[in-house]
Amino acid sequence: MPRATDEAYVKRNLKERLSATKQAVVICGENTKNLYRFVRWEIESCLDLGIPIVVANLNKKRAIDDALCPAILKGKGAMHVAFGARIIKFALDNYADNPQEYKSSTNWYYDNKTYKDLGYE
Repeated sequence: MPRATDEAYVKRNLKERLSATKQAVVICGENTKNLYRFVRWEIESCLDLGIPIVVANLNKKRAIDDALCPAILKGKGAMHVAFGARIIKFALDNYADNPQEYKSSTNWYYDNKTYKDLGYE
């Protein structure tokens, strides 16, 4: 079996990379909540390692999207933003660099003023 298709091999290598990760972005779209083999495992690993997670909604929703967000992320203190370079960068610079400030069982999001200040409508 090729190593790239060996689940144990892939997960072992991903876990090694995640141990050196300081923050993570989960791109959330129509299929994300149903991707269990690796995506759910990666999210679970990030949560176990205390890695701050920014959830970027492809549908541009600016808060948690209950219909699309993987259940494992609901109420875990992740920052939920619309998919866009400036807001994702802002979240990585402000939320993910200061995760202790946000640690709770809340689904975090930025208000419309933050988006406006970043040049969004």
